[in-house]
Amino acid sequence: MSRPAANELRDFAPDVDEPVYTISVAAGIASMHPQTLRQYDRLGLVSPARTSGRNRLYSIRDIWRLRAVQELSDEGINLTGIVRILELQTEVEMLRERIDTISEEQNSTALVVWEPKRRRRRRSR
Repeated sequence: MSRPAANELRDFAPDVDEPVYTISVAAGIASMHPQTLRQYDRLGLVSPARTSGRNRLYSIRDIWRLRAVQELSDEGINLTGIVRILELQTEVEMLRERIDTISEEQNSTALVVWEPKRRRRRRSR
């Protein structure tokens, strides 16, 4: 039996927003203790999805966020500051997406036809 090529394996990789990792796996990937993940969840720093049994499931994006929280914490930033920094980073990302969308619209080669509305002439009395 032949081994699948790397590009074939990409089809099986989860979406970055798909919650698939249990707390123990996510903690291992993020190099953290599972209790730290629970604390970050309680504080609202990282909010993983929940199964019907209330188990936490983390996505790749959640793990990236865990690492960012840990890096900021290691730099001496308190949790309130970390929350604010993450909020601002999210806002910057959204604004960049809006800028990209506006730039694409401005650079579009689509032909736009504009026809002004005709004004009715007023009858003189």
